[in-house]
Amino acid sequence: MIKFSHVSKAFGGQMAVNDLNLHFPEGSFSVLIGTSGSGKSTTLKMINRLEEHDSGQIHFAGEEIRSLPVLELRRRMGYAIQSIGLFPHWTVARNIATVPQLQKWPRGRIDDRIDALMALLGLEPGLRERYPHQLSGGQQQRVGVARALAADPQVLLMDEPFGALDPVTRAALQQEMLRIHRLLGRTVVLVTHDIDEALRLAQHLVLMDGGRVVQQGTPLAMLTAPASDFVAAFFGRSELGVRLLSLRRVGDYVRRDERRDGEALTEAMTLRDALSAFVAHGCEVLPVADPQGLPCGTLHFRDLLSEAPAHETTG
Repeated sequence: MIKFSHVSKAFGGQMAVNDLNLHFPEGSFSVLIGTSGSGKSTTLKMINRLEEHDSGQIHFAGEEIRSLPVLELRRRMGYAIQSIGLFPHWTVARNIATVPQLQKWPRGRIDDRIDALMALLGLEPGLRERYPHQLSGGQQQRVGVARALAADPQVLLMDEPFGALDPVTRAALQQEMLRIHRLLGRTVVLVTHDIDEALRLAQHLVLMDGGRVVQQGTPLAMLTAPASDFVAAFFGRSELGVRLLSLRRVGDYVRRDERRDGEALTEAMTLRDALSAFVAHGCEVLPVADPQGLPCGTLHFRDLLSEAPAHETTG
């Protein structure tokens, strides 16, 4: 879908990105992470030509991006950033409709798209005619994502989209993005400096330093087989166990032949979140509910320490 071949970019004689080779597969959720000044945001901005690369080639859907008119390229890509950039004197509905209106969609189609995206992102219909200053930070960010998705882009680019939010709202929006990705199957490229966010969201994780790719692969591979001491130190050797828990889901460790009363975990929760629940409840076993909220089994505290899912260890 997106391929970098020997791409370099300098600012004032200082290399921001140096001989970059990358491939973001179609339909993947890719996350760029790295030290401050590592080149991750520059890399993202080169995809939609907010920054022009100095050398090398960037291909999008098989075409070199410089062969495409810049407006056509950007209309095929949604873009969401931390500062959101909503138009303050436009309503929520008009903000979401920005790109479809530029593309001269029929009014009825635009209205249907606004309704669908507000429902998808958990925005109440009553917010439609409100202005950005009347929304919470989390609601504003959801509107920003809805606007980025409005014209049904092939790619969604996100630069620190949740960085300014409180931890609870941030976690909720991370889950929302995973749900939207599962539903829509769009190619997503996200930049973050937050390691836990990267591990939670990424299917394909890219670690950068000094304008180069240090290592890329699945989050699990990056944690368990770091390519260098830098990679191991970046992800934190002392926190490795807890971070591995964040890659595993309760649903894979449920003992489905057991039932237990009490406040239930959900199958979609990470084992890291389940660990927090065990600490809060001070118990060894907790009930688990399926996506419909129905009891489906239990999770044992000692299974958090298991390398294999419950059905493999108990069978």
